[in-house]
Amino acid sequence: MPYSLQIGSIPCHIVSDGRQLVDGGGFFGLVPRVLWERVIRPDEKNRIPVQMRSLLIQSSAGLILVDAGQGDKLTAKERRIWGMDDRNQRLAADLRRVGFGPEDVDIVLMTHLHADHAGGCTRWVDPTDADSAAVPSFPNARYLIQRIEMADASFPNERTRGTYFSQNWEPLRRSGRLDLVDGDQRLAVGVRTVTAPGHTESIQAVWVEDGGASLLFLGDTCSWAAHLNRLAWVPSFDLYPMRSIESKRHLRQQAQEKNALLVFQHDGQVVTGRLVQGARGVEVRPEITEEAWPLVGGQ
Repeated sequence: MPYSLQIGSIPCHIVSDGRQLVDGGGFFGLVPRVLWERVIRPDEKNRIPVQMRSLLIQSSAGLILVDAGQGDKLTAKERRIWGMDDRNQRLAADLRRVGFGPEDVDIVLMTHLHADHAGGCTRWVDPTDADSAAVPSFPNARYLIQRIEMADASFPNERTRGTYFSQNWEPLRRSGRLDLVDGDQRLAVGVRTVTAPGHTESIQAVWVEDGGASLLFLGDTCSWAAHLNRLAWVPSFDLYPMRSIESKRHLRQQAQEKNALLVFQHDGQVVTGRLVQGARGVEVRPEITEEAWPLVGGQ
């Protein structure tokens, strides 16, 4: 169920490609389970629910989609491993609920190229054919990615090759729809990206700002609210842990100054929140929770 909101005069929609079940140690790294399970209780296999949210922005440059989720190219075995159901077109269905289709998207901004963010950029022409070709899921869009991220994905190492898959971006390159960018970008009036290294070398977060209001889509720069409450809590997925801490510190300071609405991409409980001064320092006060999501969606 999407959630629609206004940032000044800019309409935004939080949409989703569904949920996965992921080992809790992945998202909480060196933090002992006895501590992180106070935030989220794992199942009998130590898995926690992880959302795959995206942000849809109605901007002066057209319709911008931030990240495309896992997509539908997974095999039945892979779906079982990730605890996913059999639904297809999850993200496309959310787009339609707010009045758009994949063909309406003008820009797909990929925060980075890990499979749960970029898998949905392409789809199989024939899902029933194992030899089918992959094509862009958003046929009229330009796809933007940092040049350094593209290089890292194209030449993965032993640690990263399990999440970088060329079928998620190679069809975009062949079709001439892939644009490589360097550093922070201004995508439209009131919409800009910032690089915040840590999870990967050049991962991007997205600011939407207008009329004194601000929204920060954090992506995997800080995928759970608990990671912003406790800067030392770094996912094991983050390639550069100390840089991740400093990027979070910088984004947290900016978000506090702007009283920005924070959107958490993977948090299984907190969808949005704002920073407040708590008993132990700055912390996230949830505004929309996953439990209340169907009640506030309004679409």
